[in-house]
Parts: sequence; C-alpha cells; structure tokens
Amino acid sequence: MKYAPVVEAWRDQSAVHSVDGVATRVWNQGQGEAVVCIHGVPTSAYCYRKLLPELASLGMRGIAFDLPGLGLADRPDQFDYSWSGLGVFATKLIESMNLGRFHLLVHDIGGPVGFGILERLRDQISSLTVLNTMTLPTKFKPHPMMRIFTVPLAGELSLAALNEQSFAFTLNSHGFMNKLSRDEYRAYYQLLKGDDHGRSFLRIMRAFEMTEVFEDRIIRAAKAYTGPRQIIWGADDHALPLSVYGEHARQVFTCNQITTLPAKHFVQEDCYREIAAKVAAQVASAQRRAS
Repeated sequence: MKYAPVVEAWRDQSAVHSVDGVATRVWNQGQGEAVVCIHGVPTSAYCYRKLLPELASLGMRGIAFDLPGLGLADRPDQFDYSWSGLGVFATKLIESMNLGRFHLLVHDIGGPVGFGILERLRDQISSLTVLNTMTLPTKFKPHPMMRIFTVPLAGELSLAALNEQSFAFTLNSHGFMNKLSRDEYRAYYQLLKGDDHGRSFLRIMRAFEMTEVFEDRIIRAAKAYTGPRQIIWGADDHALPLSVYGEHARQVFTCNQITTLPAKHFVQEDCYREIAAKVAAQVASAQRRAS
C-alpha cells in the first residue's frame, strides 16, 4: 500500500523492533518512568499519538507499539493472533527493550492482551491503568459493528466494502466524541487495511479467547497484582458500556471507583490530557510506595 503523508510522518517518529522474526514499530517520547500503552482493534498505536507527548510533558516516557496484524507491524500468515499470542509477543518486546520497571496502560483488546503482560511481568509493573476494555471474556458480547468481522465471508465482504468515508462515519458514531481531521481518518483507515487489506485484522477478530480458562487467567493475574491500579472509562461508550464492562473491571481489579470522562470508546482521543494527569498521579503513588 502507498501510505498517505500523514502515515509516513507517523512512521518516521518510530523505530523498528523485532520479536522472533516479526517486526513492529515502537514510538517512544519523553524521559522518566516508562508508561507502556497497549492498543486494541480496529486501531493501532496511532490512537496514542496525542497521549504520548502529553505523558512526556508531565515528566514520563510514553511508549506505544503496533501489535502484529495491525498498523505498521508485520502481518504474517503464520502467527498466533489470539489474545494469548499477542500477549506473548508484547511481553517479549517489552523484555527486549530492557525497561526495568514500567507502568502499564491498556485499552480495548489491549486489556486481555495486556493482562498477559501483567501475568508474566507482574513484578516489573509499577502501576496499572485500565481504559475501556473487557475483563470477563465469558461475559463479553462484541458490538454488532465489530461482530460482523468474526463471521466468515460476511467479514470479508464488510471489510472489502469499507472505505475511508464509511470508516470515518463508524469511528464518529461509536468511537470519538470530537471529529478528527480528514488526514487523521485516512491514517486510521490505512493503518487498519495495511498491505494485506485487513486479512490479519480478521484473524485477530476470529481468535478472541472468550473462555473460562482465559478468564481465570485474568482473574488470577489481577488478584496477584498488588500495585496501584485505576480504571478510567469513556462514559458514552456504546460498545463497552460503563454499567456493564466498567463494573466488570472494577470488580476484577477491586477498585473502589471508576474515573469517568466525557468520551466514547476511544477515550484516549477525546481526553488524553485527563488520562495523562491520572497516570502521572499513579506514577507518584507508586513512587511513594517504593520510598
């Protein structure tokens, strides 16, 4: 695919990292304690382009990378695109960066992927920030807008019919409170389709682990983690409503409250400043615990 200048400019801000022969792009901004941000679908690390510099401005090091099958990462045919497989990839990538201790922020399927990181690197994670995600997979019901992509043939036809305009409409309807520029919508669209026209995205959508076994792993990881944690939710999320999925997260991670923000599903688009401030408070809390 010939990427638009906005995507090329985004690529130029990143560095290539590889895990077991699968390459991705890593964005790294700022100095200080590392905050690793894990994205979901149908997006990429691009959804953190506003949050990373905001974290940097508050004295932190914002880090994001594309998961295989999305964004500018490789999209190999032979890859484990399940939440577990993506979690293993993300864990190995973080280990290869030699971050030492870091703070973890997750969103959408970046939740179950990131909880795999929590399971494996618990002692290195100084704090956890959970944005709109799913924590009880057996109770997760994909929104019809996304469920279509899990259905053979129907998913292929829907993806083939998806163009920049229809994708922008979908993002506005369910994802963003505020409209983006035309270039930003184009970037989201091209980073979804990529060189394989979205085939790996379909593989990810069809590899969701909505099982009791996977759910038990999340619950065990949450119980074993004793560091500071917080839940931040876009209050107008119709895909993962606060009253259902926010409550699941609060119960699993035993948080007393949820910080709600005036946003839809992609809360990091609409409220990146507020999120950065809350993460900074978590970093300070973790520092007090360590001292």
